[in-house]
Amino acid sequence: MVVLSACLTSKAGKPLVARQFVEMSRIRIEGLLAAFPKLINTVNQHTYVETESVRYVYQPMEGLYLLLITNKSSNIMEDLETLRLLAKLVPEFCMEMDEEGVRQCAFDLILAFDEVLAMGHRETINLQQVKTALEMESHEEKLHNMIRQSKMNEAKEEAKRKALTIDSQKSAKNKMGLGGMGNAGSSISAAFSDEDRPR
Repeated sequence: MVVLSACLTSKAGKPLVARQFVEMSRIRIEGLLAAFPKLINTVNQHTYVETESVRYVYQPMEGLYLLLITNKSSNIMEDLETLRLLAKLVPEFCMEMDEEGVRQCAFDLILAFDEVLAMGHRETINLQQVKTALEMESHEEKLHNMIRQSKMNEAKEEAKRKALTIDSQKSAKNKMGLGGMGNAGSSISAAFSDEDRPR
């Protein structure tokens, strides 16, 4: 079995998330995805459609279709089993089953698809194992987050110190400036005679 692509599309056929597992051009995958809505027959209860070159195995999910594009020589039973597992995964990561909900959880869905399928072949994995793998904590990620947080804290402290320095400099200038301005103002007014003063 070789899965070429796993995809979530709207009922109208608009691709929302698509993950390719074999090397293929963008034009080809876009063509395959564009052809899918035209091939669906809503009267029949089939969950697959075949063309000359590929097989579309799909499952309706509320306002979406979960779609696997496979080669024609792949085992349809394995394809359906893979589709069932992916159909269980989608609601786990995507709370709202609409376009906006899929957009918000797109990266989680792609990572989940990658756990189930590798190089187009299904991994021997179940729903719980996928969830566990995606929830695992990385030591490097923790370390990176700790370093980033400490840098942010240092930057905040430095900003506070600079703000205090600037405030103290302003207050010192204001004290010096007000006293200097008062003296300068009185000497300027004394220089004018009563006739020259503006009225």
